[in-house]
Amino acid sequence: MVRPSIGRAARPPVLLIVGAATRDVVATDARGWRLGGGVSYGAMAAVRLGVSVRALIGVDAEAAEAPELRALRDAGVDLRLVELRRGPVMENRATPDGRLQLVQQASDPLPSDALPPAWRTPDGALLAPVAGELGPAWATVFDRRVPLALAWQGLLRRLVPGRPLQRLPLRPHPLIERADIALVSAEDVGPQPVPLERLLPRAGQQLFVSSAQRGGLLGQRLDAGVRWRRVPAIAAPGSVDSTGAGDVFLATWLSGLLAQRSAGGSASAPLAVAAAAASLSVGGSGPLELAGLGEVCRHLRRALPTWSGRPT
Repeated sequence: MVRPSIGRAARPPVLLIVGAATRDVVATDARGWRLGGGVSYGAMAAVRLGVSVRALIGVDAEAAEAPELRALRDAGVDLRLVELRRGPVMENRATPDGRLQLVQQASDPLPSDALPPAWRTPDGALLAPVAGELGPAWATVFDRRVPLALAWQGLLRRLVPGRPLQRLPLRPHPLIERADIALVSAEDVGPQPVPLERLLPRAGQQLFVSSAQRGGLLGQRLDAGVRWRRVPAIAAPGSVDSTGAGDVFLATWLSGLLAQRSAGGSASAPLAVAAAAASLSVGGSGPLELAGLGEVCRHLRRALPTWSGRPT
């Protein structure tokens, strides 16, 4: 029996997360929107697992006053805000053909020199762009010994106000070349003119292609190419809104890998814990309601008898 844990290190690993916060248009909030984006979901997911989280978040004037930011601080996230004239504003609509994302506002870039010098040596870093606001300069911010995760789909989107989100093809980029692990949604993968062997140039790089309730594919770059295996999803306990689930998965996966390293290998099953955390995140209530480690572990234990994934 797998005993899921994030680790028992002498101190929790320090995880840095960077990205612009979105304002996601919703009818259920009096503001007409709620705070989202990979940096918001990832920071809350990681801190509730017991990881020490630092978050550098780009925000426009409205997002800067969001109570979700206070909730992140109250949860223990060390938060630094970078003022943006424009931040990303998105509307997600469910259609018979899947999720349709409409753009209301694009984002200004988040410059790498906004990162405090004291924050440049974390135990691990997660770059969580929404739509290209993190440029190539972020690939050289951290020492090569710092494990780096990338929400790759944030480089594959073009935001044009008043239009549906535009998908960009997979292509070489300094951030994916630097990343040790990366995640991309299957819905963000369009035509693939460049072989993955060129996009993942270093042996040992790992890429997870997520596909909502169907789980995903985990690829690892080997000298001879990319080896793939399927990682099934863990069934969600209630209603399903996949917004933020991939961000939760990636932040939890990296948190588990960092704890596994700092605990000398005693932490177990980072992928399994990530699948459980993502499963619990799909209720559609935003980053404030993400589960803690105890709830994630209980959910995973209930699922393990029928879950056919091989934790790594």
